[in-house]
Amino acid sequence: MTTLTATTARKLEVKDFKADVPPDWCPGCGDFGVLNVLQQACAELEIQPHELLVVSGIGCSSNLPGFFRSYGVHSLHGRALAFATGAKLANHHLTVIVTGGDGDGYGIGLNHFIQAMRRNINLTYIVMNNEIYGLTTGQVSPTSEHGMVTKSTPMGNLEQMLNPLALALASGCGYIARGFSGDPRHLQKLYMDGIQYPGFALIDVFSPCVTFNKQNTYHWFRDHVYRLEDNGHDPTDFHAALDRAIEWGAKIPIGLFYRNPNPRPSLDQLDPALQGEPLVLKPRGLTAEQRRALVEEFM
Repeated sequence: MTTLTATTARKLEVKDFKADVPPDWCPGCGDFGVLNVLQQACAELEIQPHELLVVSGIGCSSNLPGFFRSYGVHSLHGRALAFATGAKLANHHLTVIVTGGDGDGYGIGLNHFIQAMRRNINLTYIVMNNEIYGLTTGQVSPTSEHGMVTKSTPMGNLEQMLNPLALALASGCGYIARGFSGDPRHLQKLYMDGIQYPGFALIDVFSPCVTFNKQNTYHWFRDHVYRLEDNGHDPTDFHAALDRAIEWGAKIPIGLFYRNPNPRPSLDQLDPALQGEPLVLKPRGLTAEQRRALVEEFM
């Protein structure tokens, strides 16, 4: 077992982020790639495990913090961003990464998704998008395609797909990217840029469910995806980003859709109470004089 301290001088390696518990996803699950690339990105960025928090909700993908050596929280269904917000505001020196699935983040957690972007909390949100509910064995999810046959839609999905990238643009997100777990080198660059972005960063990752989604497979994605950077996309152009975000058909873009060229300050940079040292390090409790003043104020 590797133990790292604040005085560790050697360069971090991928193994430093591997937990003692191995992943138990189905063989071939796209989430393996998401996890491996995240470990590589954190090692490359030299983020010390004791300065990193990984938060998740509920779902197959949300087991990720248990397989990652850092501080970690397996929180409630749809509430990962709410929990991560509190952790970031309590200790803004932490690097906070949120991981989850399309059902957890774009279904029950959708309101928290919008509010976190509106507030511009300095978090990196990695969504493993397999376009189906995997943990509950194959029901339609918010990002399932129209007409898709699942356990809950045996006659085909009647609903339209939620578009998380277009929604993120409309909600004021400053860093919006999409990757594919079958293209790890490309995905690692998106992770590293997103983690370093000074505000809320969304990285939606196509992560095939090999057990329950027989439509959106690795082969299907390889036949459909193309890299935005290979087609001259300007990620500082909001309107071009929106055009690419709504593109879905024979070809589907991956890469960096949008990076705000003039990032607005994150909430943790603006709140006067959060300036200086983190709240968790500040003295707790009230002095006798402060207690007396409060009592007098409310008398």
